[in-house]
Amino acid sequence: MKISRRRFIGLTGTMVGGALLGKPAKSGAEYKPKTPPDPFGCLVDLTVCVGCRKCEQACNQVNHLPSPRVSFEDPRVFEQRRRPDVGAFTVINRYYGGKRDERNQLHPTFVKVQCMHCQDPGCVSACIVGAMTKKDNGATHYNASKCIGCRYCMVACPFQIPAYEYHDPLFPRVRKCTFCYERISKEGGKPGCAAICPVESITFGKRRQILELARHKIKNDPGRYVDKIYGEHEVGGTSWLYISGDSFEKLGFLDLPTRPIPYLSETIQHGLFNYLWAPLTLFGILGAVVAVINRQQNRSSSESVQEGHQPDQDTQDTAGLQEKPDSSKREEKL
Repeated sequence: MKISRRRFIGLTGTMVGGALLGKPAKSGAEYKPKTPPDPFGCLVDLTVCVGCRKCEQACNQVNHLPSPRVSFEDPRVFEQRRRPDVGAFTVINRYYGGKRDERNQLHPTFVKVQCMHCQDPGCVSACIVGAMTKKDNGATHYNASKCIGCRYCMVACPFQIPAYEYHDPLFPRVRKCTFCYERISKEGGKPGCAAICPVESITFGKRRQILELARHKIKNDPGRYVDKIYGEHEVGGTSWLYISGDSFEKLGFLDLPTRPIPYLSETIQHGLFNYLWAPLTLFGILGAVVAVINRQQNRSSSESVQEGHQPDQDTQDTAGLQEKPDSSKREEKL
């Protein structure tokens, strides 16, 4: 199939550009987050947490996780920063944000880390097989039977939470906090960590209600808390919310945008499918362009031969610019 590279690129670009410009592009403002209407949430008061790690222990039992390398009673675990992994869905880290006690000693702040269960999760948007879904009760749920191990969810998570069972060569799973989905799906059920907390630093309830509780606490005790609820707006909002007496930046919290993670990726996807209809349609357009070019070239070549002329140079440069043979050498061959 002889096709002029320049003509092929030019006509294809014209058609694709026309398809893209045929409609006004949808603005990003039209993106609608897919947040549940009235989900559950958890409020963590970091000024109350004492770092007892009972939440870690309860999570371990509820999810049938392996025994930890360091016992739940050993404080030496705080000597290093930890992240949730396949064997621990939540961990407690210790920070010194700058607050001092009555003896002028630095006062530690203990921070619970787990899946934030975003209102409009990036992991759900990135999952190509629907293994990740956002439930109406607020849980970002994982279905291992659908997972193909692409791990796009791990890349999409702004909090770097999902972990992968690399040690299992046959049936590896993505592992993360489940928000105790089965427990909170029942009337009066609570996540294991919220149910066991001895100092009640974790409050479980409807997200709108615990947001009101957080605002009430900050307003009525401004000397105790910084004026911020982490998770209220970050990446479109999360089901886990935090209030603190120290700056969140000093406690390992990420400074994230307020737009949901899927905002950009899905806007691009929708643009491609809306203005190019579908990939198969695009390939159909390209095939039609090739056919038209071919017919034109064959017709031009036939007419040129009948008139005793060579085909125009544009139809001969299929493989790029070629050196013209010297006329004297052509005569010698004849």
